[in-house]
Amino acid sequence: MSENTRTYTWTDPAFDPEKVKHLSGLEYLQAIARGDLPAAPIGATLGMERPHLEDVQEGRVVFRLRPQGFHYNPIGSVHGGVYATLLDSAVACAIHSTLPAGATYTTLELKVNYLRPLLEGGPEVQAIGEVIHVTRQTGLAEGRIVDENGKIYAHATTTCLIRRPARH
Repeated sequence: MSENTRTYTWTDPAFDPEKVKHLSGLEYLQAIARGDLPAAPIGATLGMERPHLEDVQEGRVVFRLRPQGFHYNPIGSVHGGVYATLLDSAVACAIHSTLPAGATYTTLELKVNYLRPLLEGGPEVQAIGEVIHVTRQTGLAEGRIVDENGKIYAHATTTCLIRRPARH
């Protein structure tokens, strides 16, 4: 058994809704992907390399992660919570990418199916989130964690509550 130390830094996003209220969800996420706006600190916490938000299109986003030892659970593979966090980010941001300026969302439900283990030294993976359907009040999306050969490690579905700006 060896003891390891991990130190990391992140940019505090100091979220100011006034600075971004004019941006649609797609514009906001694209600004993060370009580095014009700070990424969410969870990316640094998970050890995602920049840019961890690698592709943003309307209704589709892709995050990237290299499995590492500090992601491990007690049985020697990446903890299911890492999968869930990565997938929640992908599917919720896919929904966010369809929203107009001023709209927000929150995850109501996330269901994850774990199909195979992720291991340190294994392939870098992508979490791909894609919208199924968005209404005025809810968004549905699905996601998957895959390697460069398309091998699937997990699948998820989500329902998000959408709050849109009041109509005047």
